[in-house]
Amino acid sequence: MAAPEPTAAPQSRREPGRQAKGNVREMPVKIARTLPLRIFFLLDSLDLGGTETQAVELARRLDPHRYKVTLGCLRARGPLRQRLEPGSVRILEFHPRGGIDSARGIYQLLRLAAFLRRGGFEVVHTHDLWSNLLGILAARLARVPVIISSCRDLSHTDWYTPWRRRILRRIQRSWSMVLANSSAIRDDLVARDGFTADEVRVIRNAVDMERFAVAGDRQRLLSEAGGGKLVVQLGNMVSDVKGHAYLIEAAPAVIARFPQTRFVLIGDGPLRLDFERRIQELKLTENFIFLGRRSDVPELLASCDLAILPSLAEGLPNAVLEYLAAGLPTIVTRVGGNVEILEEGRTGLLIPPRDPEALAKALLRLLENPRLAQALGQAGQEHVRANFSFARLTDETAKLYGELLESKAGGGDDRKLSQVIAAGLE
Repeated sequence: MAAPEPTAAPQSRREPGRQAKGNVREMPVKIARTLPLRIFFLLDSLDLGGTETQAVELARRLDPHRYKVTLGCLRARGPLRQRLEPGSVRILEFHPRGGIDSARGIYQLLRLAAFLRRGGFEVVHTHDLWSNLLGILAARLARVPVIISSCRDLSHTDWYTPWRRRILRRIQRSWSMVLANSSAIRDDLVARDGFTADEVRVIRNAVDMERFAVAGDRQRLLSEAGGGKLVVQLGNMVSDVKGHAYLIEAAPAVIARFPQTRFVLIGDGPLRLDFERRIQELKLTENFIFLGRRSDVPELLASCDLAILPSLAEGLPNAVLEYLAAGLPTIVTRVGGNVEILEEGRTGLLIPPRDPEALAKALLRLLENPRLAQALGQAGQEHVRANFSFARLTDETAKLYGELLESKAGGGDDRKLSQVIAAGLE
């Protein structure tokens, strides 16, 4: 998809080059003097996923009178596109066919840089791994004043070889503020990659409480479930990181005590066949329901009784926020940002990772004690309503944009910029 040409950019003032951190000399930047501020998001795709959902919801919720958001995608397709159309957010595609380091990738890098330069954007905000690699360099070539990259997981995938990780982190450290969605990720960047605390900002994810304030319809959505309790896990099956295998190994102990229990798995991926095969070996096929990818997650969660996420690693998982928003008693592993959402014994239960026995014991504890399960569900729901709203997310992000833009402004006439930014944040 070819990107339409932007309209002529407003006139802007260039800031003289100055020495930046790491002995990298900053190039001249240009800063707008009027609202709305021009913000460019870059995202891998519009598929259903935690990072994609957070970026799309942020883009559509920033005040269009104060922020003119353009959303670029490496692949501008996926069901989340419906959340933006119709609307004020413009969507463009910069697809590096053949990979970012291919000839087409270099072409898209230069095309994106030219687009950003002509559009006069004040902020470029990249949201995931591939958009970090393409977007930071393009924004630097375009002399965009503020570049924000993201780190939203603990770099647990096979892509993060030591060499690749060093290259990515060097790009991020030299030319951008890094935005993390949990303190666990910030601490990992500081400990493993040499970032300072000032180079990483934590803004935690949000959840739309209204979207999960729905009634379940178990008979229609899960007619095969029978009359037992339903334990749900939400997560893609593209790797072992979500811990599906540990749930499967924990299931026999639970079913021995509560035979009618059903485990509802929402998500799909190449490992699904392996999971199904293991379930057949354990003769538990009737106790597992594979739903694949679904767009009616709020209704499905409202139809279930308990929720789990036995992950091996996490940034700050949307699945857990969604469980709590739906009022479900929740069990998660004590990894990454999970401990920043749940408090043991008050808003949920925390268990060690890679421990099917601990998972089975936690499930049995809640199945045997409905009053405790109800109390955890209510407390968790109140906790996310108070602390993980999109109003908080948009406010913290807008303040970050303003803070970084102010830091780029010099004295004299550039003081007017502070007034513009302050007006945009009121």
